[in-house]
Amino acid sequence: MTTDQRIIYTARELDEPVTISHDAVLKALQDGEVDTEHGLMRFGSNYTFLVTVKHEGTDFLGIYKPRIGERPLWDFPDGTLCQRETASYILSELLGWNLVPPTVLREGPRGIGSIQVFIDHDPNRHYFTFDESMESQTRLMAAFDALANNADRKGGHCLLDADEHLWGIDHGLTFNSMYKLRTVIWKYSGEPFSEQVRQDMERLCQSLEDPDHALANDLRTLLAAYEFSALQNRLNRLLSDGTYPEPGPGPNRPWPAV
Repeated sequence: MTTDQRIIYTARELDEPVTISHDAVLKALQDGEVDTEHGLMRFGSNYTFLVTVKHEGTDFLGIYKPRIGERPLWDFPDGTLCQRETASYILSELLGWNLVPPTVLREGPRGIGSIQVFIDHDPNRHYFTFDESMESQTRLMAAFDALANNADRKGGHCLLDADEHLWGIDHGLTFNSMYKLRTVIWKYSGEPFSEQVRQDMERLCQSLEDPDHALANDLRTLLAAYEFSALQNRLNRLLSDGTYPEPGPGPNRPWPAV
């Protein structure tokens, strides 16, 4: 079995960055103690808490979104946003794109919710400040959002770590069975997917159809059956079209944009 060599740039405190292996972060999120609740983060519509996660000598900051703190929405089933946060991480892993920080669904101080590793980043850098050197990564993000049917890809939901790696956050409004794509990344509309992206999508298609694929089954448990089928339909359509989608006729950009 190969060892995952990925490194996560996170922090023990907001002014104390630290690097931890992806595997150690994921294990801590799954099995560790949510030790300290530092306070409510007030930039979102739902209750979001900055917490410390501890496990076997490893500690780092996490983003905890309890189900009980989710604001009801007319177009998403109640109490499912934390599942969509976690499903987005699994989709990123199935694709091999490493776009979503490790995220798990588990019990926390305020009940079940999603807990995601905090990515140490400069908040002044976001999608609207990126230059052309980021294009290969933003193309992946645009393809990911089309697959996940992301209804909330703001510019500020695109973070860069110390290694200039792009991370997407805030994926509670994903995987709706109805078309909901709202994003600030429309610049690639109509352009063909790269051969690598096509190959990754084809591999995803096989994984989702494999009844013995563990990660795909994890994804299936987080979504309603009709939402999982809708994901497969989007994937097949994108493969058939071979291009980044065009904006739909309805609202297609989130507000605020950052």
